[in-house]
Amino acid sequence: MVASSQPLASEVGAGILAAGGNAADACVAMDAVLHVTEPTSTGLGGDAFALFFDAVTGEVSAINASGRAPRGLTLDRLVSAGPAAPPPSSGLWVTVPGCCAGWVDIAARRGTLPLAALLAPAIELADGGFPVGRVTAAVWERGLSQLQSDALTISGRAPRAGETFRNPALARTLRRISADGAAGFYEGPTAHAIVDAVRAAGGVITAEDLGAHRSTWDAPVSMAYRGARLWQCPPNAQGIAALLALGVLDGFTALALDDPERWHLAIEAMRVAFADARWWVADPEAVHAPLDALLSPEYAAERRKLVRPERATLDAKRGAPSDRGGTVYHCAVDAAGNGCSMASSHFMGFGTGVVPDGCGFVLHNRALGFSLDPAHPNVVAPGKRPYHTVTPGMLTRADGTLWGPLGVMGGFMQPQGQLQLVTSLVDDALDPQAAIDRPRFCIDSGEAGGVVQLEEGVPDQVVAGLRSRGHELRAGVPSFGRAMFGRAQVILRAPDGTVTGGSDRRADGCAVAVERR
Repeated sequence: MVASSQPLASEVGAGILAAGGNAADACVAMDAVLHVTEPTSTGLGGDAFALFFDAVTGEVSAINASGRAPRGLTLDRLVSAGPAAPPPSSGLWVTVPGCCAGWVDIAARRGTLPLAALLAPAIELADGGFPVGRVTAAVWERGLSQLQSDALTISGRAPRAGETFRNPALARTLRRISADGAAGFYEGPTAHAIVDAVRAAGGVITAEDLGAHRSTWDAPVSMAYRGARLWQCPPNAQGIAALLALGVLDGFTALALDDPERWHLAIEAMRVAFADARWWVADPEAVHAPLDALLSPEYAAERRKLVRPERATLDAKRGAPSDRGGTVYHCAVDAAGNGCSMASSHFMGFGTGVVPDGCGFVLHNRALGFSLDPAHPNVVAPGKRPYHTVTPGMLTRADGTLWGPLGVMGGFMQPQGQLQLVTSLVDDALDPQAAIDRPRFCIDSGEAGGVVQLEEGVPDQVVAGLRSRGHELRAGVPSFGRAMFGRAQVILRAPDGTVTGGSDRRADGCAVAVERR
């Protein structure tokens, strides 16, 4: 089974599985298609992260395909740019895009099919065109003012729902990658176009910065929760926020969904988790985070003491563990029992809105994830990777077998959404679609003291109960305002190999099963 936020991507992923590809192959192919069909959220100018469960070894591996700051990007450079930080459209916020290298590395280490076979469907759709989805069209229209050229428009306007959109420039870029691998992106015409575009937008990226890029394979991090275990990519990804929150919640009794205390405890656990994540999530090659201590039962118990059942804590501070030592999300489970969980993004919708000439994609503004506080672990520095919101997840059972990949795209909503999915799946034994369909909460901007947004459909007694505990709320968020609550995909695998999936109705996508022969 595959699941993604776009029907064409899911169809392509299912086709890859049917053709003998595995879960990693399907995710790379789907990601490439999503770069074509949802340029509002992701593209070759952005980054990616992925988790892979190996059915033979039972091990989970993590790839960090995020880019680093250019060697010319310093704190002084950003601070001296003016009295305020540069706008999100500035080329100074462009870090080296990591998606392309991620595709190549995932396919080489975890896939079974040639990269050219995985990119062929995306090339065909970019050349021939595709019907734009309803939600994608609305997001495209809303983000149109971000674009700094007409390259991703139809005569200067956003495509309408159902209208065919073609992107021959992106098809050419994908063909270079198909033929030459990573060199087709980080060297040659595409690289030159990126450098020129960033420089024209006031940035400092160079051909040397692009040529030096590499992905990293990292040991994943995890947290047990009531017999299940959630796996995440380690920092600089923010996945530890979901793990820290689950660790806090694990010490409380599971409550009914319409009980205000359940919502209060989950929100409070998330506030405490964000207080830690906002300090400790940084490039591990530059800053050591005490992950073993942060994710220990002892630290979870200590942080749990901050959660008061009767009152909201709006000023949660980071802890000090003892150290001993928007985005798209898609997933796949293959017939052999391998699972892949993948997310890619160029941040803030269209990112900078800068489109390299003749390339067909926009460049992200991921350097906005850096801190400008010189004392902060995540302070901007040359060659450093910023705090990253992209957060694919993977669930395993107590015996170490695959339960399934899951994720919720959407900035700082990602760990919050995963927390709510996991509690629905584990505490309430819901099927994936029912878990996805539940209304959600979202703490604004991933800040410990942020306003709590409540989606339309949250019971009235929950809203009243949260207000009585001192939470600042915005309740009943309707329609496309729901974008803040993310767009989820989940696939669960039973011990007998049966798969069950769900896809978020807040997006255009679907889950597609492939009959095992």
